[in-house]
Amino acid sequence: MPLLSRLRLPPSSPLRRRPPDLVYAADERPGAGALLGLALQHAATALGLIAYVLASARIAGLSVQDTSSLVTATVLGMGLATFLQAWGSRTGAGALIVHMPDAIIVMIAGTLLVQYGPGGLVLAGIVNGLVGLFIGQVIPRLRALFPPTVAGVVVCVTGLSLIAPALQHTAGLTDNELDGGSLLVGGVTLAAIVVLSVWGTRRMKLFALLAGVLGGVALSGALGQLHGGEELAAAPLFALPSLVTPVLGVDPGLLVAVALLSVMVQLDTLGTAVLLDKMDDADWRRADMRMVGRGMRAGSLANIAAGFFGGYPSVTSSANIALAHISRSTSRYVGLAAGALLALAALVPKSMLALTLIPTPVIGAVEIYAAAYLVVSGVELIASRAIDARGTFMVGLSFVAGVGVMLVPGLPGHFPASMRFLVESGVIVSGLTAIMLNLVFRLGTSRRAERDLAALPDDTARHVPRPAAGGLAGALVDFVETQGAAWGARRDVVRRAAAAALEAAEAIAAAGGDRHVTRIRGSFDEYNLDIELLHSGAPLQLAGHAPAPADLLDQDDDAFEAALDRVLPGVSAVLLQRLADRLSAGQRNGQAVFRLHFDH
Repeated sequence: MPLLSRLRLPPSSPLRRRPPDLVYAADERPGAGALLGLALQHAATALGLIAYVLASARIAGLSVQDTSSLVTATVLGMGLATFLQAWGSRTGAGALIVHMPDAIIVMIAGTLLVQYGPGGLVLAGIVNGLVGLFIGQVIPRLRALFPPTVAGVVVCVTGLSLIAPALQHTAGLTDNELDGGSLLVGGVTLAAIVVLSVWGTRRMKLFALLAGVLGGVALSGALGQLHGGEELAAAPLFALPSLVTPVLGVDPGLLVAVALLSVMVQLDTLGTAVLLDKMDDADWRRADMRMVGRGMRAGSLANIAAGFFGGYPSVTSSANIALAHISRSTSRYVGLAAGALLALAALVPKSMLALTLIPTPVIGAVEIYAAAYLVVSGVELIASRAIDARGTFMVGLSFVAGVGVMLVPGLPGHFPASMRFLVESGVIVSGLTAIMLNLVFRLGTSRRAERDLAALPDDTARHVPRPAAGGLAGALVDFVETQGAAWGARRDVVRRAAAAALEAAEAIAAAGGDRHVTRIRGSFDEYNLDIELLHSGAPLQLAGHAPAPADLLDQDDDAFEAALDRVLPGVSAVLLQRLADRLSAGQRNGQAVFRLHFDH
């Protein structure tokens, strides 16, 4: 770790405001003890998911030696990807993104190993990586396909997909039989994690997961549920990976399946990068698609490198995102250390095997916390945007499709074999549904809108307590809120825009000179929301109004009213400057226009 103290990382994403609840933000370096402890937790969490690789090895009936080589190459790829993600620059997100084995490619990887041996994974790794590199290159130009609502659906359904395996692992469910010992271990582990992360001190929160896991392992040992001592003793102390002979004559259908699954798993990278970026920015507004693209590039390069050693592809780990949330630490230096520890563990089979022997109920408790965190984070992303009927159907139908696959396991069996792998994952189904519905519903959405207000009664005077439904004030608020929902604008910006439009209309009416609002226009893109009020009379000027006299409240009624009339336009100017990011007034085609601009 001393080497890390001398490292100077490339700059991360554009300047962000540090959230006050973080212990260590992305560009902050923890002390040596905290750095090592956090990195160990992240490496152990990722290694606990090596079961996916072992499942493929069992499908293929690999020998112990071949299985060990497969695991070693896979963990090296995970370490490289994690290191690149933390390093950033052009090949990495510049965030604490830890990689784990790809869960959805288990069956295809097993088939490749059965038919072609470890050499079959070489071409699969190259195809997987090239597709990921392509998606990472073009995704910054596909911003419209991935608004926060789509990312929120993917994140939330990812959390929902973890619930069933998490509960099974925690409770030791086999053939619907509940194991009391496993349930006790999982419950104690989860309770320790929650208690320390909620009520613990600053340092306790850093190591809440590690303390929970150690407590669960200790309890498992006391209950006689620790196994694997013989395998640990027989494992070699040190081993180097070796290049495998690539098999080029792989069935094209299998390679197409690998390519399509690579496209699908990029949704995981999208969700992970969005969550880390949101966790690191107190003023987060939207997904940084360039950061997402760099994250895809790092994982793809690592998968190509691992493929040459016969390694299994890796993807971003949701469990490690939950760990970052528990510890309130997103330091990239932790990612560098975790990547180094993963590479070290790959070369020291004894240490890696010791970590992978963590009891299943303990891993299940970590999965439960991860599921809870992802569900809530996904809901927050969805709720950050105003939603109309189209948004309701997009989100709702995407959930129905994804959760339906989870609740009806036999459903994928009704699809052709060539498509079955696409509909076996609820995350993939919900993500694809959300993307397609977003495209469909956007076809009828204009990014500009306007409404004629000339025939409406002017109820914007300050004595009117609230907007009347059939009046000008009600029409202004209704226009901004309706169009904001149709455009998917942020809720807080829509609320400010509605209040500003109402205040501007009041200022126009109070300015006299036969001014009254005749039309409202709105335009939106992902970065800007503009509201224009067209009105009769001369353009409105809010500057230069007299300040309120110090003895305003001591004057008689006539003087008070006269002074108030002089002061009110200045009040409107102050309020509008606080509500909107920019104000301007002028004329267009002989029509006076008052413009409100909001950064989005």
